[in-house]
Amino acid sequence: MVKNIAVIGDSESIKGFGAVGIDMFICDEPLESGGLFKRIAETEDYAIIYMTEELFELSARERNKFADRAIPAVIPIPSAQGNRGTGQKRLSKFVEQAVGSDILFGN
Repeated sequence: MVKNIAVIGDSESIKGFGAVGIDMFICDEPLESGGLFKRIAETEDYAIIYMTEELFELSARERNKFADRAIPAVIPIPSAQGNRGTGQKRLSKFVEQAVGSDILFGN
């Protein structure tokens, strides 16, 4: 079965993703992001779900229910409002768990 790629974010931040074939899910109401993420992840149609950092942070409870699964991979991306550093912090945490110290960013 072919798995697709999705992006969840506010309309301004994700408007270009559709041009490259990524399924867009507009969420202009941040508090609805958890429910939207859950509905998308439960379909099992998506191997990768990109989320703007704000929505990624707000949907932590719902995302944690899928944390033990390899698919979907959930990746935070900056929004049109700017970079919050969520992706870098997450990558730093993974590297530290793998090698025992943060060799990438030195935090």
